[in-house]
Amino acid sequence: MNALDKIGYSLRAAKDTALGYAFWYGVLALAMWVLLYVVLRKLMQHRKISKHWPQRTQMSRELWQSLRSIVVFSTVTCFVVFCALSGWTRMYRHIDERGWTWYFASIAIMILMHDAYFYWTHRAMHLRSVYRLLHRTHHQSLDPTPWAAYSFSPLEALVQAGIGPLIVFTLPTHPSAFALFMLWQISFNVFGHCGYEIYPRWFLKSPIGWLLNSPTHHTLHHEKFVGNFSLYFNVWDRLLGTNCKEYEARFEAVTSQAKDSVSAETPSQGEAVNGATLLGAATARER
Repeated sequence: MNALDKIGYSLRAAKDTALGYAFWYGVLALAMWVLLYVVLRKLMQHRKISKHWPQRTQMSRELWQSLRSIVVFSTVTCFVVFCALSGWTRMYRHIDERGWTWYFASIAIMILMHDAYFYWTHRAMHLRSVYRLLHRTHHQSLDPTPWAAYSFSPLEALVQAGIGPLIVFTLPTHPSAFALFMLWQISFNVFGHCGYEIYPRWFLKSPIGWLLNSPTHHTLHHEKFVGNFSLYFNVWDRLLGTNCKEYEARFEAVTSQAKDSVSAETPSQGEAVNGATLLGAATARER
């Protein structure tokens, strides 16, 4: 295959990837939104982590920024496919080359690699020198919704997409295994931004609760702007002491509320102003 053919194939792969990202992002975010914010709104209102109701302008912004990020992701895909066609990556075409054991093991390794990559890049993006340039866009959502899953600045989207080249240049990777890993990451990302605590009250006291992050974990990060840097697993935050000190108490408070004790109402104008003030104050702390 000559260079022009590789470029053409890579561009088509980027287009297909963009459509795939948009499809799964749309399906998963919409399903989570309809289920929690429409169908089960009254039944689940006691599990709303923040009692402010997201406004339409926030969701529109999150949607637009997420779609913009998908364009960045697909551009990186174009680069990766061109490199794969040129034989510069460790991607392979036939599962029999490595076997089914490696196929499933590679997915687990990708998840672990991404979890470490996300923790350290996320923590680095909170450094005073780069926060405004890279990460401030994502923190415009003080109370994230499922639509915030990919709500990044273009530069942060590029950083987030970096896990793809890192994997395929270092790990023998079958394209379908990588696709399953990507489905896992967008599903967990949407779940983590859903704004409701889904897990039962005993979750944090269980071994799986020690390991996995909850929606409360990431919502606290959006509120506090510091701590709770990890993505899938709570291991890095626990080892390095970066869990928000309020995490367990907040989880306990949300999961202990009676169904009729709270109501998630649309924020008043005053609440919206307070939210903007909080955003400014928290951003100032990051600076």
